[in-house]
Amino acid sequence: MKLPPSEIVRLPPPRGALAPAREIPVRWRPFARARHVSLRICPRAGACVVTLPPGSGRRAGLALVREHADWVVDRLAGLAPPVEFAPGATLLLGGERHVIRHRPQARGAVVLAGRSIVVPGARDALPRRAGEFLREEARLRIGELVLPHAAALGVKPRAIRVKDTRSRWGSCAPDGTLAFSWRLVMAPRWVTDYVVAHEVAHLREMNHSARFWTLVEGLTPHREAAVEWLRVEGPALLRVG
Repeated sequence: MKLPPSEIVRLPPPRGALAPAREIPVRWRPFARARHVSLRICPRAGACVVTLPPGSGRRAGLALVREHADWVVDRLAGLAPPVEFAPGATLLLGGERHVIRHRPQARGAVVLAGRSIVVPGARDALPRRAGEFLREEARLRIGELVLPHAAALGVKPRAIRVKDTRSRWGSCAPDGTLAFSWRLVMAPRWVTDYVVAHEVAHLREMNHSARFWTLVEGLTPHREAAVEWLRVEGPALLRVG
């Protein structure tokens, strides 16, 4: 679901603090199935997202933001800085730092050259071309991991899709379609391998039963380490692009 642009909400500083008013970027999310007002931090947007159920207005959302203002401010301040696709920007690819290099006089495809992502052509096309390159890399690298895991379990996905999801690194639909966040291409290969193994195992067990986890552990030894890596480093991946 595409969220509207952020609205800046100004809140007074904590009582007794000699500081300016706090400015919090808020995005309002009306949601028909929500039962109560809730809030979360969206690393991708760098904002506090307030979910509003039917019958609840922004006044109720503002009250919740004020109640948890310290937590919201701390979480927003703790986000990694955004990384735009621009010349000289540094980002992860396979867990290793790479630099975007612009070659305006060159022609052809975006290529990897050592630890550089070389983008030829016009400057205004660089963000789009760099993003397309990373998505294609994600398709290739994730596909290479899906195939052996699927063969090991004797299953076959209906399709493999790469998306820009905000809350899930991977998913398995009831029809057997596997979907993954393209941002996994930035994570170390063993982290991506765990996410892939997790979703492929769902082709056999569409649940999180003991049988399911036995399948996952038979495919990859990296479960605990990968979950921890995504918990700590994952939010920074959402700040790229």
